[in-house]
Amino acid sequence: MTEGVFGRESGHEQVVFCQDEHTGLKAIIAVHSTALGPALGGTRFHSYTSERAALDDVLALSAGMTYKNALAGLDLGGGKAVILGDPATVKSEALLRAYGRFVQSLNGRYITACDVGTYVADMDVIARESRFVTGRSPDEGGAGDSSVLTAYGVFQGMRASAAHLWSSPDLRGRRVGVSGVGKVGHILVGHLVEAGAEVVVTDVADAAVERTRAAYPSVEVVADNAALVDADLDIYAPCALGGALSDATVQRLRAAIVCGAANNQLAHPGVEKVLDERGILFAPDYLVNSGGVIQVSEELRGFDFDRAKRKVDSLYDTVGQVFALADEEGVPPVTAADRLAERRIAEVSRLRSIRVS
Repeated sequence: MTEGVFGRESGHEQVVFCQDEHTGLKAIIAVHSTALGPALGGTRFHSYTSERAALDDVLALSAGMTYKNALAGLDLGGGKAVILGDPATVKSEALLRAYGRFVQSLNGRYITACDVGTYVADMDVIARESRFVTGRSPDEGGAGDSSVLTAYGVFQGMRASAAHLWSSPDLRGRRVGVSGVGKVGHILVGHLVEAGAEVVVTDVADAAVERTRAAYPSVEVVADNAALVDADLDIYAPCALGGALSDATVQRLRAAIVCGAANNQLAHPGVEKVLDERGILFAPDYLVNSGGVIQVSEELRGFDFDRAKRKVDSLYDTVGQVFALADEEGVPPVTAADRLAERRIAEVSRLRSIRVS
């Protein structure tokens, strides 16, 4: 195995490149901040077009985790990891265990969990080589699939958005478009159908669409994300990979609210201002999708689902606070959310200067 640390002007504390020639492992672990505590964030397993693309992704994702964990009220910093390659062809026990050795080598500065391309069973394998793993199976004392409370948190974010815009959290009769019905999107559809919403879905994977339609026959299916963006919607929920909100997409979007599970939905800085100018209420992604990290963080003190769910319920109030601050200060909700997170990081990390015996 080889290991190196790479620094660039990104504000990150540490970026570690991990490689094991025998298993084919190539991974990058990014620790953005440990100001509030150890850096917690998932491991993404994905076929990147280049190492640079993987690096850019992990830097953006890890920075987002710092803000996500701060807004969620957790005493945890932000980190993320990516494993380069097609998980369908290169994932193996040996590769995952080799990766686990690198996680262990950071001695708790980074705690991993599931993300796109990794699952609970993978975390159980990684945990055979590292103590710093969450998102494990219930049989191993873990929280299980974090998609459950991720989806529930997004649902609470939608209710809070509706309450802010329409003076009621009731989603009955609201037309909601869900782009991506994989692990999180599928569960979110269930919450929306139960709440009486009219749901429209799309996904690049036909199997995911068919699974959702089989479970919820009332959902409408459109051909692709472009068709969903152009549809007459009340709420648009990006639940696949990041960058869904480009300038062109925002100009075409007909929904009044954007609230989804995908990370890094804004294609570039400034898109949040375009949303604001068009009168589209954007629920910051790293806030509303934090139910999963709340779920897995509960493993660190002995997992209790009801306790974790109560914490996720509080996202409803936090989203409302963000919207209220945005209105008060005349800024987009993303800016307001950033300010709340930065305020908590500054206030809590300052306490580290107080000496204790």
